[in-house]
Amino acid sequence: MDITFHGAARNVTGSKHLLRLQDGTGILLDCGIFQGLGEQTEDMNEHFGFNPKKVDYLILSHAHIDHCGLIPRLVAEGFEGQIFCTAATMDLCKILLLDSAKIQMQDIEYSNKHRARKGQPLLEALYTEEDVIKALSLFKIVDYHEPYHINQNVKFKFTDAGHVLGSAAVHIRVIENGKKTYITFSGDVGRYGDLLLKNPQTFPQADYILLESTYGDSLHKDIGPIEDALLEVIKHTCEVKKGKVIIPAFSVGRTQELLYALNALELKGVLPDVPYYVDSPLSEKATQVLKDHPEVYNNGVKEVLKVDADPFGFKGLKFIQSSQESIALNDDVRPCVIISSSGMAEAGRVKHHIKNNISNQKNTILMVGYAEPNSLGGRLTRGEKEVHIFGEQYRVNAEVQSIKSMSAHGDYDDLLHFLSCQDPAVVKQLFLVHGEYEVQQHFAEKLSEKGFANIEIPYQHQKVVLE
Repeated sequence: MDITFHGAARNVTGSKHLLRLQDGTGILLDCGIFQGLGEQTEDMNEHFGFNPKKVDYLILSHAHIDHCGLIPRLVAEGFEGQIFCTAATMDLCKILLLDSAKIQMQDIEYSNKHRARKGQPLLEALYTEEDVIKALSLFKIVDYHEPYHINQNVKFKFTDAGHVLGSAAVHIRVIENGKKTYITFSGDVGRYGDLLLKNPQTFPQADYILLESTYGDSLHKDIGPIEDALLEVIKHTCEVKKGKVIIPAFSVGRTQELLYALNALELKGVLPDVPYYVDSPLSEKATQVLKDHPEVYNNGVKEVLKVDADPFGFKGLKFIQSSQESIALNDDVRPCVIISSSGMAEAGRVKHHIKNNISNQKNTILMVGYAEPNSLGGRLTRGEKEVHIFGEQYRVNAEVQSIKSMSAHGDYDDLLHFLSCQDPAVVKQLFLVHGEYEVQQHFAEKLSEKGFANIEIPYQHQKVVLE
């Protein structure tokens, strides 16, 4: 048995890990799209590094696009097996993947206009809506804690990872030559004390662990309440500077946290009286999916529900649907708050909003989560004074701020807490995935201090034989 790391290897995007058993059975853990890796992004998304026809099963940890976004292309290239996930993850994938196909077509059409004028070759979408529909037909729901037998030698179960709605850690038992091997894939691990969701759950002892490490060198703990940080930015930008706040936010998870925090400000009677736009049809659908799964709420949200029937709605909030409405926001000079996807500002409507507002010093671009360093969001967070957007260069005159405490990824204390149910002496090997290499090196030291002896930081397409 071996495992090959085809994504999220020394970076935080494109999650894909292929487990290959002695009998040839191929089990893929996640199938995410690469984002924000510069010129190599396109090539990495077009070439898996393995033959999709030789993958038998796919187990999906959650619905973020960097974990599920290449599933339709996998199917288009010959994958015919079942795709296992939680019920909420399936509900989200239905809207996310169709939206991804649509955004690809829109962005490619926009970019190809510029490429055609420059005589450059035109781009093609990674997949179509038809590919998405075919992929969705292969999905099978598996409930948390329900042992599911893939075949007589392989079974797995999900536990709640507390990252986003429906997110799960995956725990696999493989029997080969009469020997049982236990493998855990963390997916993305959430925060303990999250705004909306329950804490990550404990899990059975594993022989091998694939652990995300996005914030393996960071602590979120001592940062003030999210509502206070939001209020300060909105008051400064909209009331003092009379400008706009542009917030790149993932449609799933981050947008709902923002709405919940803004609603909390209204409940306190301090929410600034300006328009609040969620410019992402997908975000409205994702918010409704969250409302349809109240079982995931933590006790704090349940208490709010006793006094507020809709903890994600407040005065001044409007969901933008049509592209015409979205474009009209650029001509409206009034102070406002615009929440739009994607979170890394690499695609979607937010990229257009940033383009149209980045050169005005009255405005603020507010980052509320992790952005891959080479993505537009990453470059803005890093403080670059000029950035390229849709092939054109723009001066960064707008303020760029961030609320680091809004990350849905656990910091290193959260990750160590997640592992506290494990006996390090029993873990044969721990693989750090989904993190920047320098961060992973720091985190590996902390894991060593906790007694984990064999820590590997795999590189792209590295194959490791499991004993």
